[in-house]
Amino acid sequence: MDLGSRAAGLSFSSNFTLMFLKLAVGLSTGSIAILSDALDSAEDTVASSFAFITVRLSARPADVEHPYGHGKAESLAAGGQALLIGGGGVFIMYQAVRRLVVGQADIVVGPGLAIMGVTALANLGVVLFVSRAARVTGSLALISETRHLRANIVQAVAVIVGLAMVGLTGRNLFDPLVALFLAVYLLWTASRIFQTALVQIMDVSLPARELDTIEDCVLRFRPEIAGYHHLRTRRSGHERYIELHVVVDPRKSVEEVHDVCDRIEEEVVRRLPGAVVTIHVEPADGRYLGGGEA
Repeated sequence: MDLGSRAAGLSFSSNFTLMFLKLAVGLSTGSIAILSDALDSAEDTVASSFAFITVRLSARPADVEHPYGHGKAESLAAGGQALLIGGGGVFIMYQAVRRLVVGQADIVVGPGLAIMGVTALANLGVVLFVSRAARVTGSLALISETRHLRANIVQAVAVIVGLAMVGLTGRNLFDPLVALFLAVYLLWTASRIFQTALVQIMDVSLPARELDTIEDCVLRFRPEIAGYHHLRTRRSGHERYIELHVVVDPRKSVEEVHDVCDRIEEEVVRRLPGAVVTIHVEPADGRYLGGGEA
């Protein structure tokens, strides 16, 4: 199993186990904050399963029906994660407001602090592994999962603080207040993940720093090419797709032109791993001589 699949599988296993632990403790202690976190863990479990499936799917090579590969599956999974997180945030907000209005029974603090401490430590270990896998693979699904896991750590710490305040002051008010904070944080996290997914679904151009890198790679061969134009880029999963037109001296042989195009592609891939470069060659006739012209 590859690194990305192992990371997604670890995240799923962790969320699945913590979900049952927090649900049991939340029901036994009466804490809405812990129950809210248990609900989020249930959503995490579903989201992690999305990540696991889509990481495996996006790793499949291109085929006749999917000539650009399967990378968009990760964008769809990230969008699904955002909707799940956002829906959970709305539900938790409703429950927190209801508890603030109608009040709640006494809360048993000890077991809640214990399970949330375990949750924070478990998520910290998982996020270190998943974030490393996300950096290595460039997987959008794992990047989204990393953000989600970091949000879980913040949630666990917030619940611990809230339960500690309940224990110290004897006022149950802190529990729904923490749940309300968690709801707002979940909605913010969902919006960030959704924006990232939308960028890939809409085939937005690569970031400016990567466009500068591409231009630098191409213009390194300026003595052998007259210029370039019609640069188009997009990202799908962990792969970058780069298309451009290169202008060359019409007196060069096909072999010479092919060689310089190969070297341009190799340079781009060296500096932007995962890039798929397509170069169209045009003769220099005075129209496109400046780098980056459209």
